[in-house]
Amino acid sequence: MASQGGGSGGSSDPWAWLGLLKWSLNYVDGTRDNSDAVPMSAEDREFLEKVMKEGIIDENERMKEILRESAATMEYYKTQNTGGGGGDPPLSTDDLEDLFQELRDYESSIPQSIRSSCLGILSTLAQNNPHVQRELLEMGACKTLSDLFFASSSSASSKSLQAKVMQAMSSMVRNNEIAEEVFCKLPQAPALFMKGLALSEGNNSTSLRTKSLFFLKALLTSDASTPERVKTFQTAIIHIVDHYLDVELSPDLREMAISLLEQVFGRTLLSLEILAGGRKDVLVARAVQRIAQIRALTGEGTEFAQTELEHWENLLVVLARG
Repeated sequence: MASQGGGSGGSSDPWAWLGLLKWSLNYVDGTRDNSDAVPMSAEDREFLEKVMKEGIIDENERMKEILRESAATMEYYKTQNTGGGGGDPPLSTDDLEDLFQELRDYESSIPQSIRSSCLGILSTLAQNNPHVQRELLEMGACKTLSDLFFASSSSASSKSLQAKVMQAMSSMVRNNEIAEEVFCKLPQAPALFMKGLALSEGNNSTSLRTKSLFFLKALLTSDASTPERVKTFQTAIIHIVDHYLDVELSPDLREMAISLLEQVFGRTLLSLEILAGGRKDVLVARAVQRIAQIRALTGEGTEFAQTELEHWENLLVVLARG
């Protein structure tokens, strides 16, 4: 049988003891006459200590216990499949299902602030660290993180968590050719960028959009990038052409967007044919207009806009060739 824990019933169910505590406080809350109270006997003290020990669960230790029991059962079935071993499995399939549900309950109760901190640590460890990137890759972290990204809600705190997830994936994948290939083959990868880049009321997080665009640009303009890879994400590129070049947008986002377009079209990683339907004409007109605006700037704004000006000029040359 599976070990009893929080949420699975049994004598150590913490919710039962919580109910007992509330009942006790209702009758011994300082508002009633307790002049007849007597010191607790040794027997009662021993009973209370046992209750506190068995009724309060260390969730970290319980999760470790579940993993140990699950691993032992998995090893049993693995041995059975190779023709060895015998006897009954440590846990039945029903027990395993109960344990996994219990583990999921513990996992879902982890505060979002802790998740965000863990993602930040993961990002720091993985960035430009081939060994850590390889280990995470072998653990299937690409899919795990992308699943976490899509599982988040549309609340502001969830958008903050999604930004952390995007940053962690970016650190894990960037500058690692194998990791880039694995990530690009994830069926949900294109949708992940579309959700991160969305300019809707449901996504008002500049941090999420910035990290999404930064990751996409690094992925599509790396030395290992190919036309096939870029084509996989062409829907996101069209979205960037349509929505990320406005003057009203963040200057950093706009500059990254122009740089991305300049490189994917300039290196012929993507055909200008995707700009059909008048998009190319609109893009050329926008480039001419923005170049004129930047050249007309005076004072401090001129210096800050020089990089953007260079990208626009280079992009205009590429568009003129096509």
